[in-house]
Amino acid sequence: MPVDIASAEQFVLANGRLLERHILARLLHGAAAAPVLDALRAYRNADGGFGHALEPDVRTPGSEPTATLQAIEVLAAVGAQADPMVAGAAAWVAATALPDGGVPFVLPGAAAHPHAPWMVPGEGGSQLTFAFAGALGQLLSGAEAHAGADATRARLARATEWLERATEWCWAVLADPESLGGYVLKFALDFLDRAPDAERAGRSIEALRPHIGADGSIPVPGGIEGERLTALDLSPRPGLRSRALFSDEQIGAGLDQLEDGQRTDGGWMFSWLGWSPAQTVEWRGIVTVRALATLSAHDRILCPALSTTHP
Repeated sequence: MPVDIASAEQFVLANGRLLERHILARLLHGAAAAPVLDALRAYRNADGGFGHALEPDVRTPGSEPTATLQAIEVLAAVGAQADPMVAGAAAWVAATALPDGGVPFVLPGAAAHPHAPWMVPGEGGSQLTFAFAGALGQLLSGAEAHAGADATRARLARATEWLERATEWCWAVLADPESLGGYVLKFALDFLDRAPDAERAGRSIEALRPHIGADGSIPVPGGIEGERLTALDLSPRPGLRSRALFSDEQIGAGLDQLEDGQRTDGGWMFSWLGWSPAQTVEWRGIVTVRALATLSAHDRILCPALSTTHP
């Protein structure tokens, strides 16, 4: 079935947060990035991190790693390297990280607020370290070129020092590829797609091949029954290094499945546990915009701003 773009837009306008509505306007109509950044700024805290349920599964107003990662991905998607939010978020990550560079999954303060059952603190650095190292590795170079005030340069310097430790953390974990799976593998691929050492990244990607199922998907340990990450979840854009793990047929089947996933109300549904009405409607807005961005990037639908993507 062909995708009904107009129906998807109506779904986001009726149900999505202001942030997703502005991201969608940028994708479908080539709207400016400034409204996206203005909407994102409302989730920012004075410490430079992001909270306020920007990541719908942890609903604390305080800054959280998952929410800050979402913010960083939005900043990268709209090319906002020069925005002061980049330096602030990077400095917050550096300050929150453990001595070895690993970034916690959830901070203890989240326990006092509504959160998904899996959003609980763990031991040591988490899989988010991969995603932070990959995304900030690209953003920080652009941010440094635009840094003006001494305070901004100092924040970027601290973040760059953390990035070196985090990168070492990532390579150390990747040294045992048999231990990787589920979302850990997904975030590892996010890092490897962006790591500066392309040759080393290519070898590490190939070492992950035994984890990939015949259809290009992997199971999610601890998820709901039958929950899996698809080839498109693991490698969402053409041209990524991780595409070496997947055949054209697997990617094509994933795109067919994504097209067929549009519901009668115009939106898409996520594949993990829906545990509250607000979390469910917010994630549906996010994944609907992501679905359109992914289909646009693969020329399954035509959007004016093909280079604009949602994280």
